[in-house]
Amino acid sequence: MQQAKPITLPNNSEPDLAIVQPLGREYRQHHPYPEHIFWLWLIEYASTSVAKDSEIKSTIDAEVGIPEYWVVNLQTSELFVFRHPQGGHYSERHTLTEGTLQLLAFPEIAVAVSVLRTIGLMLSIINFD
Repeated sequence: MQQAKPITLPNNSEPDLAIVQPLGREYRQHHPYPEHIFWLWLIEYASTSVAKDSEIKSTIDAEVGIPEYWVVNLQTSELFVFRHPQGGHYSERHTLTEGTLQLLAFPEIAVAVSVLRTIGLMLSIINFD
């Protein structure tokens, strides 16, 4: 897992959290490539950033094959889930305010939406960027 570090995408994205393959020293030479990324999570507060992340960035991530992309909107307490990239877009898009879900790469792990919101709020206060 890496926190607020660049990944190698056309938009030089820096997700708040990313789960990437453990390639060790290889990351000293370059940032993770799309094929090394299992999951991305962005925490956004401003409504304009949420629109950008859920529209523009999700398209870029889908185009390079990131399997799963989540955006937490701290203003509305919504979690936007984008899954299964196909043809430059995600074929699955969900908006959640409660419940639990599993990461596609790790289906044995269930995460509560409320926990994600709490973590998002804590990280926004810490502002680890």
